[in-house]
Amino acid sequence: MLRLIRSPAPAMPDLRLVCGHTYIRPPHDRDWSAWAELRNGSRAFLMPWEPTWPADALSRDYFRRRLRQQTQDWRDDLAYSFFLFRVEDDAIIGGINVSNVRRGVAQTASLGYWVGAAQARNGHMSRALAAVIHYSFDRLALHRLEAACLPDNEASAGLLLKCGFREEGFARRYLRINGAWADHRLFALLADDPRPPGKVIMA
Repeated sequence: MLRLIRSPAPAMPDLRLVCGHTYIRPPHDRDWSAWAELRNGSRAFLMPWEPTWPADALSRDYFRRRLRQQTQDWRDDLAYSFFLFRVEDDAIIGGINVSNVRRGVAQTASLGYWVGAAQARNGHMSRALAAVIHYSFDRLALHRLEAACLPDNEASAGLLLKCGFREEGFARRYLRINGAWADHRLFALLADDPRPPGKVIMA
């Protein structure tokens, strides 16, 4: 009798970046329950700014599929995913993605992020983005980080400007958000631009 022997799934790297009262690290399978609870409790807050959620968006199977893809993307130098946690209680409060990595003559990637409704606008994300910015330029050797936000998302635009990004343009119907093609404001930060302040500790 033949048996199918599956190779173990590749693991995320053992990495933690401490930034003030928060830290970021790659996601793990054990994060599913807390992640799903946070996303579910923040559904109304997040959905206007994100692509349409699939029907099984908070299921364990969906989380595991995402995690397998994120792990492979990390190994292939295509994208780098992080969850954001509070130091005091290890509670997950958001996520950050460095995606669509382009090497060669570009050395560029796209930056995306989300935070739970209860943790919005309290400084956690700005500290975490500072850590990811330093990691992207110093460890991933990127030249440029790009980001975009909806025209009426003043909180996101303010966060990017606070972190040193410059607004570079406007893209019509740029991304499909919450079921509709939406215009976006475009921002970018270069490796030799002034970076956001803050001490980042790699643990």
